[in-house]
Amino acid sequence: MDIGTIWRVWLPLIAGVCALGEIFRFGPGPYGGARWVGLVLGLIGLAGVIVARYTLGRSFSIAAKARALVNNGIYSRIRNPIYVSGVIFLVGLALMMWNSYVLLLLVVIIPMQIWRARREARVLEEKFGDEYRKYRRRTWF
Repeated sequence: MDIGTIWRVWLPLIAGVCALGEIFRFGPGPYGGARWVGLVLGLIGLAGVIVARYTLGRSFSIAAKARALVNNGIYSRIRNPIYVSGVIFLVGLALMMWNSYVLLLLVVIIPMQIWRARREARVLEEKFGDEYRKYRRRTWF
């Protein structure tokens, strides 16, 4: 395992699990079923982000770039698993904390992620053409 994998995958995973555990144990909101569902969704969302980030490897970038067409692993089913997983994570966080403001944050984040996904799709389509269009037809978001 290289140092890049440790920084990209393992440290964020450990930090995220610790943060979710702390929020679950000490955060605001009632302790009940919704908190447990929120924890599960938070963990699923965190795992999705980490798996997607690992799968991208060195192809990850903040700005839309077409280094490689990654279509294996989680990317074989979902074109933008980091965005989808991030939303799942935030829904889980909102349930754990029983906080509607976190859900309102989704009203801003979801359209932003759709806009970013469309911009990335244009960049990938320009670079990879038909290969990307075929990939797009067989995957979700």
